[in-house]
Formats: sequence, C-alpha cells, structure tokens
Amino acid sequence: MFREGGHTTASVTGNRRTVHTTWDDGSELVEEYDVTTGELLARKRRTKSALGALSPWEHLAGEKAPAAWSPDNGTLRESSLNPLFSRKDTHDCFQWRVRNLGYPPENYQVSIDHSDRKIVIRTANKKYYKRFNIPELDVLNLSLNDGALSWTHANSTLIISYAKPVAVLQAEAKEAEETRRLRAQQGDVECKQQ
Repeated sequence: MFREGGHTTASVTGNRRTVHTTWDDGSELVEEYDVTTGELLARKRRTKSALGALSPWEHLAGEKAPAAWSPDNGTLRESSLNPLFSRKDTHDCFQWRVRNLGYPPENYQVSIDHSDRKIVIRTANKKYYKRFNIPELDVLNLSLNDGALSWTHANSTLIISYAKPVAVLQAEAKEAEETRRLRAQQGDVECKQQ
C-alpha cells in the first residue's frame, strides 16, 4: 500500500523485522514488525525538499521515541504531563491513544469532519484539540464512516478506534505476504554512507 514504486530491503535485529523502502526522489519509509506475530510496531516516513534537505520523520504508526536531552537544543523541554498522541493498531481496527488526559469522559467529543477527511478530538473545556487523518484510507481513496468510529476513556487515556474497511484489510494482507517474502539479512546490516 505504502511501498509501491520503491526499492525495499529488510533486516531482522532481535525480535524486530525492519523494512526500509526508498524511492528515486530520496523519500524513505521505515516499518518495524514483530517477528513472531507480524504486528506493525512502527511506521515512519520522510521526504526530501526541492533543495535536497531531508524533512523530519513523520510517524504514521507507533510511538515516537522520546527526545534525548542535548545541550545544543537548549535547556527547556516538554513536560511529561502533556498529552501524548500515538497510534497503535490492532488487527481489525486503527487505534489512537491520547495519554495524560484526566478529564471525565463526558468532556470529550470525537467526530469526523467529512469535508476535510479527518477525525477531530475536542474537549468541552477547550483544553485539548486534535485533527488527524488515516493515511491508509487516503492512499486507497476511501471515505470515513461515522459508524466505524468509537472511543473510550480509561486511566487518563482516551482511546479512539476506527474499524478497518474490507479494502484496507485486503491491502494489509497483501502487504504482509510481500513482507514475509522479502529475504531479510540477519544482525547488523551494512548501511550506505553518505
């Protein structure tokens, strides 16, 4: 689904299978899967600008690694109490988690903006607002369905689920089969130096 037209390589390190796809324009996609279950752990991509500079990684799935403190970046950093937005899919649904939201469940409003093709999270007290799309549906040009969206709140975490359409399940099954067929190199893989 995301790898069409690119050159794909795979490597296995520990219990993770890393699939790295590059395109002629310099764009990259890195996916990490659990070796035993085949579950997607992380998916991130980056592109090159017109001048050739690499953009920062855009995390499509999985949690972004916490930024390590560096004196070059200054002495300020985000609070660990700020809301953390991450995506962790299950087999049959897309799932997003917003941690550190301690408001009562009746405070949340989760809806779909059909004109912009995005899911919208807002709170009645106007303390949190987030709009996000589902890249898989954009790639397959599928519209969002109100009936597929559900959410729950527990342990200061808002969990939003969107049931995967049949077309997405078929595309993921095809992609999983292609990933299994890739010959993976074991251990540390030699990387091209720039």
